[in-house]
Amino acid sequence: MKVVERYIMRRTSAVFLAALTWTLAIVWTTQVLAKIDLVTDSGQSALTFFEVAALIIPTIIPIVVPFALVVAVAQTLSVMNTDSELAVINAAGASRWTIARPILLLALAASVFSFVVDNGVDPYARQKNRQLVAASRADLVSLIIQEGTFRKIDDGLFLQVGERLPDNKLGGIFVADSREEGANLIYYAKSGSIVEKGDEKVLMMNDGVIHRKTLTGDLSVIRFTSYAFDLSAFMSAANEITLLPKDRTTQYLLNPSPNDKMFQRNPGEYSAELEQRFSEWSYSLVFALIALAVAGDARSHREARIHPLITAIVIALFVRWLGFFAAGKADKVPQYAYMVFGVPIVASAIAGWFILSSRTMELPVAWADWMTNLASRAGETWTALKLRFSRRATGQGAG
Repeated sequence: MKVVERYIMRRTSAVFLAALTWTLAIVWTTQVLAKIDLVTDSGQSALTFFEVAALIIPTIIPIVVPFALVVAVAQTLSVMNTDSELAVINAAGASRWTIARPILLLALAASVFSFVVDNGVDPYARQKNRQLVAASRADLVSLIIQEGTFRKIDDGLFLQVGERLPDNKLGGIFVADSREEGANLIYYAKSGSIVEKGDEKVLMMNDGVIHRKTLTGDLSVIRFTSYAFDLSAFMSAANEITLLPKDRTTQYLLNPSPNDKMFQRNPGEYSAELEQRFSEWSYSLVFALIALAVAGDARSHREARIHPLITAIVIALFVRWLGFFAAGKADKVPQYAYMVFGVPIVASAIAGWFILSSRTMELPVAWADWMTNLASRAGETWTALKLRFSRRATGQGAG
C-alpha cells in the first residue's frame, strides 16, 4: 500500500471509529430506554438490566456500521478536498483507484465484521436476552415482596404486599382480579406467605375477605380463614420462551425443524430473515461506493453545491429505506426477495458507474436550490427574530 493510501486509510479509520462509537451510543441509548421496565416492573437488579442492555449491541451493529462508514468516507474526502489534497493527488498523476483502494478495503473489513455479527453473534445474543427477560418475569417471589407497590402479574391481575414480616411472612396482601368476564374480584388478607410445593408456588392468604362485584352492581363478601391463590400458571407462562425467526441461528434458518409451530404458520418469515442476513452485510460496501461517487473527486471551492456529507447521507438513507421496505414485504410476497438483493446490487452498479466515468453523484439541481433557499430563509428568519427580541429587551430595559 502506498504512502498516500495509508494516509487515507488512517484518516478514514479514525473518523469511522469515532462516528461508530457515537452512533452506537445514541442508538443503544434509545433501545435501552425501552427496557427500563425490566427494573421498574419486575424488581430486577441493575446488573440484570445492564446485562440485557449489553446484549442489544449486536442487534444494532449491522445497521449502524454502514452509516458510520458513509459519514467517515464523505467527511474525510470532503476535508481533503477543502485542504486541496485531492487536487494535489490528481495533479501528481495518481489514478482515482489510489483514493478508492484504502476506502474499499476498510469497507470490506466492515462488511465482514457486520456479516459475522449478524449471522454469528446476534442470534445467540437475542436468545440469551429472551432467557434473561423470561427469567425476570418468572421470578414472582421477588416481584411480590416489593413492599407498598402494585405489581402486574397478568392481564387483569394486580397484587400488592403491604409489608414483609419475619419468617418470610407477608402482611397486608391485596389482590385485584378482573380476568373473569362479568365480575371483579378483590382479595384482602391480613397476612400470608408463599408456599413452594415442588414446581408449584401458592400464595397462602390468612384472615381475609373476598369482594365479588358483577356488572349489574351486585356485591358479595366472603370471609375466609385461609385461602390458596395458585401462582404456578403464571410461573409456567413466564418461563415459556418464544423464539422468533430473527432469534434463530443462521444454521437453523437454513434447515428449520418441521415441528416448529411458528415455521408451520408462516414459513415465509424464515426465508425473509435469511435473505436479509445474507444481504445486510453488503451495505457497508454500497455506502462506501456512494460516498466515493459523491466526494471522491477534486472540486473547486467556488463551485456551489450541497455539502458532500449531506448528499451522501441522503442517498444512503434512501437506499437503506428501500432495503428495509423490501425485507418487510418479503415474508408475505416472495417476489420481494429479488428486491432485497437487488437494491444493494443496483445501488453499487450506479455508484460504480459514476466512479468509473469520473462523474460526481449529486442531488438534482432543483433539490440543491430548494435546500439552499430553505437554509437561507431559515437564517434570515432567525436573524430577524434575534433582532426583534434584542430590541424588545432594550426597550424594556430603558423603560
